[in-house]
Amino acid sequence: MAVLQMQRISICGLKKDRKAILEKMQSLGVMEISQATEETEGFEKMDTVNARSGFERKAHAADQALAVLDIYAPQKKSLLSGLEGKALVEREEFSQAVGNKEELIRTADAIIAKSKEIAEAKAAILKTENQIESLLPWLSLDVPMSYTGTEKTSLLIGTVSGDMTVDELYGKIAQAEPAPAGVDIQVIHSDKDACFLAIICLKADEAAVEEALRSCGFARPSQVIDKKPCEQKELLEAEITKLNTEIKETEAEITSFAGSRRDLELVSDYFRTRADKYEVLGTLPQSQRTFVMSGYVPKKYVAAVEKAIGDKYDCVLDIEDIKEDEEPPTLLSNNGFSSSVEGVLESYGLPHKGEFDPTTIMSFFYVFFFGMMLSDAAYGAIIAIACFIVLKKFPRMGEGMHKTIKMFMFCGVSTVVWGILFGGYFGNVVDIVSETFFGKLVTVPALWFIPLNDPMRLLVYSLAFGVVHLFVGLGIKGYMELKEGRTLDFFCDVVLWFAFLIGLIMLLLPSDIFASIAQTKIVFPPVLNTVAKALAIGGALGLVLMSGRESKNPILRIALGAYDIYNITGWLSDVLSYSRLLALGLATGVIASVVNQMGSMFGKGIVGVIGFILVFLVGHTLNLAINLLGAYVHTNRLQFVEFFGKFYEGGGKPFEPFKSDTKYVTIQDGKEAK
Repeated sequence: MAVLQMQRISICGLKKDRKAILEKMQSLGVMEISQATEETEGFEKMDTVNARSGFERKAHAADQALAVLDIYAPQKKSLLSGLEGKALVEREEFSQAVGNKEELIRTADAIIAKSKEIAEAKAAILKTENQIESLLPWLSLDVPMSYTGTEKTSLLIGTVSGDMTVDELYGKIAQAEPAPAGVDIQVIHSDKDACFLAIICLKADEAAVEEALRSCGFARPSQVIDKKPCEQKELLEAEITKLNTEIKETEAEITSFAGSRRDLELVSDYFRTRADKYEVLGTLPQSQRTFVMSGYVPKKYVAAVEKAIGDKYDCVLDIEDIKEDEEPPTLLSNNGFSSSVEGVLESYGLPHKGEFDPTTIMSFFYVFFFGMMLSDAAYGAIIAIACFIVLKKFPRMGEGMHKTIKMFMFCGVSTVVWGILFGGYFGNVVDIVSETFFGKLVTVPALWFIPLNDPMRLLVYSLAFGVVHLFVGLGIKGYMELKEGRTLDFFCDVVLWFAFLIGLIMLLLPSDIFASIAQTKIVFPPVLNTVAKALAIGGALGLVLMSGRESKNPILRIALGAYDIYNITGWLSDVLSYSRLLALGLATGVIASVVNQMGSMFGKGIVGVIGFILVFLVGHTLNLAINLLGAYVHTNRLQFVEFFGKFYEGGGKPFEPFKSDTKYVTIQDGKEAK
């Protein structure tokens, strides 16, 4: 339950050792490079843009080649292969690949070139297919489309609108001046959109005939060829066949490179880490013989840095605590249980400098509320077992995914506990199955009570848990104020609110309103009633007088205090938000019971068993999926809005160490190649 303390380390070493020291820091992965902004005379930064760009281009080329191989020579992977994490490789294998890095980049370029050839061939096929499609209406034309006629006659080919008839065309031509002596119109093809025509006329009448036809929307074809359309179609189809053959041959050539996949992954990671190193190298101030590197290191790793760098190289290490006005990056350190919900906290915002890390406290409430919302022992067992198997089968999955799966495993265990307390096992499946198929009702009793039978009781407990959650948040606020030495703020902003709220709760518990909700009557002795009134009145008066303490105007001060008292409506709203614990818990049980009831409608016998099994599988799968999502979303909301709203600001910058950030593999000995 802590934010690791950071220290700033500045390393001043010999320029000849800068790359070795940088590579060592990259392999350690515990330092976030953050150079001081002050410029020192005699020091300047090295221009590494070109070198870094070259490394990035080569890494990108390897990535592109791997993407091409995934298309044409895919590896067989399971549905859960994404959880496997990066592959482990020996240093020797990595070094061999790096030794052939230029040859491998040429291989990557060849694969990319082959991929481009395939893309160009496919584009040519598409273009050719479009040409064939444009020729289809002219296939019955037995002369080349470029044929213009004989010595005395002309051939006009073109299209008009599909709703024009041949008689209408003859009528238009007859109206031409001078009237053509003889015209023959042949319909080559016709559809609803266009009519494809071949028109023969005397050469002397060609202009008049075409002018008359243009008034009907006549248009020459956009594609004119020197061969008959049917002959041209055969040539184009042969061209497509040839291109398809070339594509298959090129695909085979690409597939032949499949054995280079691992080496391409290694060389891609090599150039990627080199690019990262040169990016940092370009930020280091350097003189003719020395360089300076500065950044943040968690205090517990400082000794390791001193040993790895200070004992091996001629350099000076300056270690200093973080300044008051300096905002260091944030790195959380929690136990195995609490660290599983760090992703939830990070999605809201990391704690900033000096702020309390609420992860441990939040983790307990998170798992507690999640299980209460899902509240079915069978569902919880499925989630917990599935997550446990995944964690064991894929131990090298990404850190973020590992935490998430682990969080859901703990939530599954909590759901099992709440399911046993509430008697939920796939809803009431034991009752339904025993009564429907065995003729005898068997019930697994709830260890506590059944929410469907006593929803108001669950509502009371939900609100009570909410009050505890909110009070813990207010208590954390008080702890932070005491830690910072703000005793007056602690009294005015925390103690007075506790007094006011506890007094109101103590006044509510013996009331008839609460008795009608809880279905039980609570009677306090007179002294407690007096204490309740004293707390409520004293807390209210204190808030009115002290909430606006920063103002010297007494009237404004009281007005601000009265406005702060109005915030009691916000507390009421926050408490009522915890009624979602009731709503989600009931929803899971009700839907599960409805599914079971639907499955039992098929009756006994083999048909009834098959029908029940099908309805059971589909219905409970959907119910689990829907309510699992609902429990996750609403549990997050209770933390983000109600709990964090009482004390937490967030906004810290995550710790981003300079490390070997590979994409495909992890070098087994953890050392970075030079």
